Amino acid sequence: MKSGKLIVLTGPSGVGKGTLVRSLLNRHPELYLSVSVTTRSPREGEIEGQHYYFVSRSRFEQMVEADELAEWAEFAGNLYGTPYFALQQRIDEGKWVLLEIELEGARQIIDKFSEALRIFILPPSWEELERRLRSRGQDSQSAIARRLLRAKDEIEAAREFDFQVINDDLEIALKGLESVLFVNDGK
Repeated sequence: MKSGKLIVLTGPSGVGKGTLVRSLLNRHPELYLSVSVTTRSPREGEIEGQHYYFVSRSRFEQMVEADELAEWAEFAGNLYGTPYFALQQRIDEGKWVLLEIELEGARQIIDKFSEALRIFILPPSWEELERRLRSRGQDSQSAIARRLLRAKDEIEAAREFDFQVINDDLEIALKGLESVLFVNDGK
């Protein structure tokens, strides 16, 4: 049986993590995407159980209390977390599990999954990151301001990760991720 692996992808909001992950999954269906739990409302087109598990704040707090989450954090006024059981089950099955999370959660994961491969996605420039956040049209001006403020600290943390990939051109960034995952076999 092949060995399972946890691959943690993080970076500031708006850097294109979701686009990179979707493209990577399309190219490599053998990868498994971990589905997070969140207290935020679904965005247009998001499907329960596919994009997130949407729960109430009280249910999320119960999950924290019961130690059901491998990591969790509050971001932009909402709670996000990774169900521990499903993550460990997939790894035990020999799957390579992609976990797309924010910085605080990525830092927590290393405590429970020390062998996790940690990749930080960087924007090509600060101006481009701001442009991407604003062009999504999904957040209020105050939410964008909070995301930009947090992005400064997150970008400073990039050196904590095993690899950094700049998402300037999607195809080049995907090839960079594939090189990290498959050419180097993840380390």
